[in-house]
Order: sequence, then C-alpha cells, then structure tokens
Amino acid sequence: MDSLHWFLPKFTVPTWMDVLIAIIICIVGWLIQRFVIKKIINRLVTFLRNRHRNFQANVLAQFNKAIGYAFMTAVIVLSLSYLIDVSLFTHKSTKNFVLSIMVFFAFKGIYDVLNFYTKQPFQLTSEEEQNVLLPFFLRIGKVVIMIFAMFTIASFWNFNLNGFLTGIGLTGVAIAFGIRDTLAHVFGGMSVALDNPFQIGDWIATEDQKIEGTIEDINLRSTLIQTGDKGLVYVPNSYLVNRPIYNLSRREKRKCEQFLYVAATNEEETLRSVLTAIHKEIYLHAGTEKDMIHVYIDEFHHDRYRVLIRFFVATNDTAVMLEVRQEIFFAIRQILEELSITLVSPDEEEGLRSKK
Repeated sequence: MDSLHWFLPKFTVPTWMDVLIAIIICIVGWLIQRFVIKKIINRLVTFLRNRHRNFQANVLAQFNKAIGYAFMTAVIVLSLSYLIDVSLFTHKSTKNFVLSIMVFFAFKGIYDVLNFYTKQPFQLTSEEEQNVLLPFFLRIGKVVIMIFAMFTIASFWNFNLNGFLTGIGLTGVAIAFGIRDTLAHVFGGMSVALDNPFQIGDWIATEDQKIEGTIEDINLRSTLIQTGDKGLVYVPNSYLVNRPIYNLSRREKRKCEQFLYVAATNEEETLRSVLTAIHKEIYLHAGTEKDMIHVYIDEFHHDRYRVLIRFFVATNDTAVMLEVRQEIFFAIRQILEELSITLVSPDEEEGLRSKK
C-alpha cells in the first residue's frame, strides 16, 4: 500500500462494496462488448458485403478483435479508477500506459488487415492476373507497421529515439556483415518481385532441372515451391535470381519430337510418300499448330535413314499434349504398316557395325 501511495498519492483504500461495483463494471462492459459492439460490427460487415464493398468489410472485420480489446481495456481502467478513487485516464504515468495500450491495439488492427490480405492477396485487386508484388510489399508493410508502433509508443515515455537510431547506425555495418547471406536472399526476393518472372501458382523449372514445381508462396528470404517428388521446398531467393528460370505455366504450345529409323533398303519413292502422308496427318489434326511441322530425313547412315518428326500442340496442358501425340503416333504406325516400311533400331545398327 505504501508503494501504491507513493505512485498515486490520492489513492483511497477500496471497500468490499467498491470491489463489487468494479467487478460489476467489468462484467457489464464485457456484456456490452460481446452482445452489442460485436453484433453491430458484424451487421455492418454484412451490410458492406451486400453492397459489394468488400474492402471496407474486410478492414472492419479484421479490426473487430482490436476494437473489442481496446474497449475492454478502457472498461478495466475505468473500473480500477472507481476502485481506488483516482482517475487513471488523467494521471501522467497511467495515462501514458493507457495511450500505449490503445495505440498498440490500433496498430494491431492495421497489422491484422495486412496479414489478412497477405494470405489472400487476390481479394485486394480485381485484376485476373495476380500481382506478385502485392503480397511481397504487404509483408514489408507489416514490418513497417510494427516498427512505427514501437516508435509511437516509445514517444509517450520520452524515450531517446535519437540515441537509439544512432546506436542502430553504429552497429548497422557489423550486423550487415553478419547477415550478408540473409541480405542477399532478401535483395534476391526484391529482384524476383520487381522482375516478376513468375507468380504464385506458376509451374517453373531451373535450367539444371534440380528444382521443378509449382510456386506456393514468395517470402522476403525464400520462395516456397511444391515439387512432385520432394514435397515443399524452401528455395533461397538468391539461388533463383542467379540462374535461368523456365516459367512453364506461360507456354502457349508444346513441342513434340520423335525420330524414326528406317532401313535404307526401302524405296525412295515409298519413303517420300510416307513423309508426305505423315505431314498431312499432322496438319489435319485439330490440336496441332499448322505453321511449323517438320517431317524430313535429317541424317543418313550406313543402311539407315533417320526421320525427324517435329510438331507443336496448341496447349499448355500436358494431358492434352500427350493425347494428341498418342493419336498421331498411332496414325504414323498405320501409315508405316500400309506402305510396308522397314524400321531399324539405332542400337541394332551399331551392333551390325561392330560385327563387320
């Protein structure tokens, strides 16, 4: 009690009736927050959604908890003020404490809004194509909000911010050397965000084929990739920046290439007819590109020709591409059987050469 009198000279020792009234104030405040304020906010959110004002509705919904916590803090401070018969809202130290709590919850609401849109960035834009910069800068915004909240609260307590910032400047170089690898990944993440080589949901592959999968998330330090065989892989951003990346999701067509090895004993005229028939079959298929079809003999060896068959399927869907290629291969086999073309295996040909 003596220490409390030193802190609050006008402090009055509460009676049991004062304690009871303070508890009643807290209970009434909780009931108002739970059944009045919360319901009003929920109805406002529903009203805004019905008016297609989704952004305002989402912001209000994310501020719901922060508003509730701030209100209950005010109720508790009010009950304590009644309990000790001293207004904690006007006393210098307690006033700063209450202001710090209120500012904390205000910034907490902003942080919750940014966190909500970080997880669901597509709700922040009406564009069909997702902007990879949006979740990236939303994460940066969360860090900025926390720093700004810390400085705002510190200003209430007359904290020496100039000295603090000077100390950060003096130790910044040493810290930079200690976390240079992490900084490289962060700047790599910024390069990924600015260059926009891929977006969340894209299927990518590195040139060396060591990494291939679907982009799940892009963070400041690393990119989360869902691979087919290794599960989720956290790839440092500097690794992706320093090597060629194939964005397989942005392909508009798929290449199909196959080689046939025919015996040189086949008649030239028959071979020309086969090449023409295969070219026509590929051209007439509804799923192939018509402007680039290659069906030619591209190599000549002893006792055999190599026939190059190359065409493109107008899709990025692997299943559709495989189905079109399968249909064309069946048609090619039928053409070869009808014209009695003799095929040879490259391995068999090499075996015949070694025997000779």
